[in-house]
Amino acid sequence: MYGHKLSQRLAAVAQMVPQGARVADIGSDHAYLPVNLLLNKKIDFAVAGEVAVGPMKNAASEVNKQGFQDRIIVRLADGLAAIEPIDAIDTVVIAGMGGILISKILDAGPRFETLILQPNTDEATVREWLEQHAYQIVAEDIVAEDNHTYELIKAIPGDMTLSAHDKQFGPYLSEIQSDVWRAKWEHELDRKEKVLGFLQAATPVHEDRIAETQAEIATIQEVLK
Repeated sequence: MYGHKLSQRLAAVAQMVPQGARVADIGSDHAYLPVNLLLNKKIDFAVAGEVAVGPMKNAASEVNKQGFQDRIIVRLADGLAAIEPIDAIDTVVIAGMGGILISKILDAGPRFETLILQPNTDEATVREWLEQHAYQIVAEDIVAEDNHTYELIKAIPGDMTLSAHDKQFGPYLSEIQSDVWRAKWEHELDRKEKVLGFLQAATPVHEDRIAETQAEIATIQEVLK
């Protein structure tokens, strides 16, 4: 993967970026995403933020190689501290981190016109954070890459009310039910059923764990009908 061609996961992220946005890519690694967005004339300016020196140097190297030093600012900073008022950032991308960490990063910053989030885990935590902080989800996507599935969430300021079902399965993803989404939850159903078998065979029997797992299985089965 390099700036000209993105992985499937990052290509899906790029699709969600508004035309002409001023983007902050938090945890940018090699700055592949902002470089690609500039090469494709989707944006004119970006900040690539990194919390570690090594990835920051990688990002700076890629930006220099493409000659984008004046349009992609690479900064060593923790989370949203990479953004300065002069940047006039309207769109923040946080991709490739756990959902709990993403929520903590968002806690430390101001509001933005657009959030594009790709949690590797704890997607429900991210959706709950958005609901509690007056953001509304306007689009979702899911891609499979390297034996893992990645959910993408795009949100803008606005009130919304999510059910427990929405938080777990995604309000848009569960409505569309793509092949990738169904495969993810079929796999999770199989895993839960195996866990239930182990719990039922265990000594002593943990009735509360069994009941909890049975309820989780029933919820997934209902969604997949």
